[in-house]
This record gives sequence, C-alpha cells and structure tokens, in this order.
Amino acid sequence: MPAAQRREQLITVGRQLFAERGYDATSVEEVAARAKVSKPVVYEHFGGKEGLYAVVVDREVRALLDRIATALTAGHPRELLEQATLALLDYIDEEPHGFQVLVRNSPLLSASGNFSSVMNDVAHQAKYILGAEFKSRGLDPKLAELYSQALVGMVALVGQWWQEARKPKKEVVAAHLVNLAWNGLSHLEAKPDLLTRRVR
Repeated sequence: MPAAQRREQLITVGRQLFAERGYDATSVEEVAARAKVSKPVVYEHFGGKEGLYAVVVDREVRALLDRIATALTAGHPRELLEQATLALLDYIDEEPHGFQVLVRNSPLLSASGNFSSVMNDVAHQAKYILGAEFKSRGLDPKLAELYSQALVGMVALVGQWWQEARKPKKEVVAAHLVNLAWNGLSHLEAKPDLLTRRVR
C-alpha cells in the first residue's frame, strides 16, 4: 500500500478507536492491529498515539467549521440560525465518530482542538451577525458576544443529548431550538432586569 494511502487508513482506524474508546483507552498496538500493520508503521507516520490523535482532531475541527461556514448562505438572521443549527445536527448525524472524538475529554487537547473551542469559534462568527442585528434593533451590539455564546452553547448541548437520544427527528429538534432562540431573541428587552436581585 502506498504511504499516503496507509496514512489515511491509519487516520480512519485511529478516528474510529478514539471515538469508541477515548484517547486514554486507545493504544498504538490496537491501532496497528486493526490496520493490520506493525507498531513501527504507526510511529513512522505519526510519531506515536499523540501525533495520530492530533491529526484526527484537527481534521474533525476543520470538517465541522467548514460545514457550518458552508451552510450559512441566507441573509435573514433566523435563516442563518436555522442553517447553523442544522449544520451541527447534520454533522452529529452523519459523522458520529468524528463528533465523539471532539466531545471526549483528553489531556492532549489544545486550545483549538476540542468541541468547546470549535463551538467558541462558531460563537465568535455568530457575534458579528448578532451584532448587526442588535444595532438595527437599537440594542447594545457589545452584548452580541454574550448572546452568541448562549445560542451556540444551547445548540451544542442539545446536540450532544440528541446524539444519544435520536428522538425526536433532527428537523424537529432544530425547529424547537430555533423556536426557543428566535422567539426569545425577537422579544429582547433593551435593559433586562432580574426579579430576585437588582442588576447593577
């Protein structure tokens, strides 16, 4: 097998094992055995388990961010919210191993290599969309980042739950998320207050 093809095979096997077992429970021996190669082949391509894991995570991060960026085609904020929500749920549905790799904790995850950091990137992009919408409605655009983090967090946590539950259907989940987010956003108060404690 050519080196490039072997490398892709090892990445595919590693992705599946990291998704199934997590980083700590996966060994170079397992990767080699499942790929039907010797351990030195894995070391030759990646330098070890850490190197293979870094490549797998990097690919998943890029795949998810690309999918979300590609999905954002409509101009209306509600349509953008729908598209981003469906893009994440589609990724969870179509790439379950990739999603598992991203949501599992690992001591090796860098600041740019886990699900939380990916969602942070998405929220950062959403901040600009919300900022423009806030400005057009007379709301403080500096608070757009807070709201983008809340929206993305809501979708991400529901996505993790839905990966296990698989009910209701993906489109129903997306519709309810968008309903909560959009109808909540459409009635924002310019100066919200708390009932139980004064906002300073």
